[in-house]
Amino acid sequence: MARIVVVGAGVGGLAAAARLASTGHQVTVFERADTVGGKLGRYAHDTPAGSFHFDTGPSLLTLPEVFHDLFEATGAKLDEYLDLVPLDPIVRHVFGDGGPALDSCADPVEFATRIGAAFGDRAAADWQRLWRRAARVWHASSRDILRRTVDSPRDLASLAWRVGDLAAIAPGRTLRGLGRRHLSDPRLRMLLDRYATYTGADPRRAPAALVAVPYAELTFGGWYLRGGLGTLADALLTRCLDLGVVVQTDATVTRIDATGGRVHGVRLAGITAPVPADVVVANVDALTVYRDLLPHPRRLAGLTDRSLAGFVLLLGVSGDTGLAHHNVFFPDDYDAEFDAVFGDPGRGVRARPAADPTVFVTVADDPMVRPAGHEAWFVLVNAPRQGTAAGAVDWRRPGLADAYADRILDVLAQRGVDVRDRLLFREIRTPADLDAATGAPGGSIYGTAGGLLRPANRGPANGLWLVGGSTHPGGGLPMVTLSAQIVADEIGPAW
Repeated sequence: MARIVVVGAGVGGLAAAARLASTGHQVTVFERADTVGGKLGRYAHDTPAGSFHFDTGPSLLTLPEVFHDLFEATGAKLDEYLDLVPLDPIVRHVFGDGGPALDSCADPVEFATRIGAAFGDRAAADWQRLWRRAARVWHASSRDILRRTVDSPRDLASLAWRVGDLAAIAPGRTLRGLGRRHLSDPRLRMLLDRYATYTGADPRRAPAALVAVPYAELTFGGWYLRGGLGTLADALLTRCLDLGVVVQTDATVTRIDATGGRVHGVRLAGITAPVPADVVVANVDALTVYRDLLPHPRRLAGLTDRSLAGFVLLLGVSGDTGLAHHNVFFPDDYDAEFDAVFGDPGRGVRARPAADPTVFVTVADDPMVRPAGHEAWFVLVNAPRQGTAAGAVDWRRPGLADAYADRILDVLAQRGVDVRDRLLFREIRTPADLDAATGAPGGSIYGTAGGLLRPANRGPANGLWLVGGSTHPGGGLPMVTLSAQIVADEIGPAW
């Protein structure tokens, strides 16, 4: 039996803790915040009309089998803890040209029919051809990458790729290039580009292999958890406690001790004595690990800080707006948004809030999260990370957050959804707030690594492992949960 310390009680940390405890290890979780869940945050706001409840992080659950596997591996059933609600549409896409909206769904034939009705038969045929390619990429990724360690690019190169898999993955091609090659309709290209943002990346630079992301979502479906996705954190915490995991909140790990190339324990803020450990699982951003907890210049140098953050509005809205659960309102010029959000520091162009951004609106049809006759809106736009460098924005600058919130509401009004006179309240969450609340550097949503190849789960010291969105296999709830499975499998059972 190993003494295992998990640093951080996000989804990856709790999932790893549950798996490791279920195989006989002694597991302690230290979380710097006063609650668990990490980016799977929640917020409640009371009004005379009643209480509003918001997910402040993920609002969609995909690949549900990953979570079924997690609970079954730890001796439980997912359905005993959570109420999964399938969504149709998964996402309603509204385009800037004022034409028809497009509702995505988990039936590929039905989705092609919807594309044909909205954009014509050629667009539907284009999508079906791209879909066949996406299927090859997904199956190759699922088979060879998503459930095993990938410690370096050499590991990918050494895989026995089938010729057809390599052709579909198209090494060196971008997601934008793939869309232009296969999709004649600019609205479908925009829809495809959006999935690069799921990894915090710019579609003009993101690898074509990310076509597997929409394939997974639109094949296995999008799901809502009744009561909000924050209930996943509750379920994981309960599972951990039932398995004997010790979970300490308000406990900040300041250093990982690893003299002599082996983990010995961790140091906590305000406590002199070290906490001994045979294994440390870090569920914090890889940048934080290699900059602060276990300084490692070589690994730190390999990380990028060009990753998307998010600007969020939490709105209490009176009445029924008729929106879908997930809605995406696209701009006329998608490239202008990425030019603004990422900037171009090499040419002296600073990042800035996009003037005409894509606006994501989540409205859960769930009486558990809003009073009758009202809606709880989660509004998200892509944003530069928090900071003062050329590729960032100082969101703490007085007046900036309020002015940008006004701008987003104006943009929604221009796109046909005007709720400015129906607001009971609004709350703002900037990248600076996410950084402060969760320790995500700069408020990055999906981890600072970005892109396809993430830092390895195996750390540079014997006994150190990394889980979470900044490490392999990537960001998003299912990938984070798979990172926990990979690490638990590598550590192995106590017996």
